[in-house]
Amino acid sequence: MIRIKNVVVLLLNLIFINTIQAQMQVENDTVNVAISKKNNFSYKQLIVPVALMSYGLIGIESDYIKGVNSEISEEVVENIDRKISIDDFSQYAPAAAVYGLNAMGIKGKHNLKDRSIILGSSFLLMSATVLILKSSTKIERPDGSSKNSFPSGHTATAFAGAEFLWQEYKDVSIWYGISGYIVASGTGIFRIYNDRHWLTDVAMGAGIGILSTKIAYWTFPLLNKKNKNPEINAATINNNTTMVVPFYNGKQGGLSMVINLK
Repeated sequence: MIRIKNVVVLLLNLIFINTIQAQMQVENDTVNVAISKKNNFSYKQLIVPVALMSYGLIGIESDYIKGVNSEISEEVVENIDRKISIDDFSQYAPAAAVYGLNAMGIKGKHNLKDRSIILGSSFLLMSATVLILKSSTKIERPDGSSKNSFPSGHTATAFAGAEFLWQEYKDVSIWYGISGYIVASGTGIFRIYNDRHWLTDVAMGAGIGILSTKIAYWTFPLLNKKNKNPEINAATINNNTTMVVPFYNGKQGGLSMVINLK
């Protein structure tokens, strides 16, 4: 029993707490990018998401990691009687926080239109990746309810939003970004706590979420219409704004649309 708990604590620390620490180190190394507000590609920024995704992928075939997954699941079943569904809501909290902070007058890196394009691009990439992997791997969930466990869509959504919050507000205060990663980590933990996902599912979801948002920021200049049409000014952009955000909660997918007319 003690050995299993130690393994769980060690792995969760490696995957979640070190994610925050590594993010802070990477961003410190690329501080000039933050100051100039350019989203330049850096191989260093691949370290965290690639490490998480590698652990998840290796776990599909590794007997040792499968054994760790099973021990964690058995621990959950034996010691937890009541499930908590907060993860169904917390997965959206980091991304929603960006819009909430802006509504309170705390400005982030991008305006409403630009950040909505970035978030939409991230969620489209993340959702497509998650759906493809779920349908191709067909891994059974710990509770045996279905065979679409890998990777965790809730965790991917949460970490995509956490990286989004980090990128938008790390120059204002790193605590905004850290809080987003704490919420995302909690979402992943609750997916395991509720016996809905293996640890490898959560690790893979976290990596996909982080990487999807990073790619969205790297590619945003190519999608930014202002770069192609300099005649469009800020007043015109803010006059009419449409935001389309895809979502996937592990069972259902769809699109949410918000239209702001001024």
